[in-house]
Amino acid sequence: MNLTKILTYVLFGISIFLGYYLYSGVQKTVDDRKLIETKEMAVIEKLKLIREAEIVFQEVNGRYTSNWDSLLNFIKNGQVAIIERREELIQKEYGGEEVIVHIDTLGFTPARERIFKETFNVNAADDGIFMGFKIKEGERAVKNQRGYALKIGEKISEPPFTEDGFVSSMTKVNVGDQVTKGQILMTIWDYKFKPDADLDRIAFKPGTDTKFDIFVGKVDRGGLMVDVIEVKDPSPDNPFRSEANDAKNRKPLRFGSRTDVSTSGNWES
Repeated sequence: MNLTKILTYVLFGISIFLGYYLYSGVQKTVDDRKLIETKEMAVIEKLKLIREAEIVFQEVNGRYTSNWDSLLNFIKNGQVAIIERREELIQKEYGGEEVIVHIDTLGFTPARERIFKETFNVNAADDGIFMGFKIKEGERAVKNQRGYALKIGEKISEPPFTEDGFVSSMTKVNVGDQVTKGQILMTIWDYKFKPDADLDRIAFKPGTDTKFDIFVGKVDRGGLMVDVIEVKDPSPDNPFRSEANDAKNRKPLRFGSRTDVSTSGNWES
């Protein structure tokens, strides 16, 4: 074998090695980014759950809590009042009017129900003649599935659902009845968070034994002391997320603020 052939084989082997090296390096970078993204999505989901629990806790107790055990106990055992607000208009002797606001407690619902579930209404898309439901109470609605039929002029419209969820109640409306735009036709509920979430680990970053940092305090706003809260990931998986970096979207994942009245998450901006 002459020198030329030897050099050809050697160079060919080197080129294969370099190609594989470059490919594996690029693939590792892609895999690392996907792993970081997966971990961060899990952290965001946990922060959303903590935020919702704190908001409901504050609604019931008039304050946030930085005690994880108190928050956990509230989620598991707390009760939230079902409130109805109504106004009474009273005519005064001198011709004026007085509005009296009545706040009635209709009952209570478990805190977990309020935290984990969301309820929304399906309203008539337009004025028209009701032509029937396309789904039954108790069934699960799927986004873009047809929910009901409405005759508008000479045309039949079948507006789709805009969200997934279970049909919890349906308005008593008969085929042929006139309905108006915005009239409630159905009420739907769905889970905001996984119902089998491990609540005993609510304080911990997913997959770790690291607790989220939590701060609760008050700030003065025009002479009024208002509650503030901040919860953040103390050990970001993304190496670019550091307190030293001024770019807002590079800071550790968090919601709330120590100085502003906000519960927004920095992943939302």
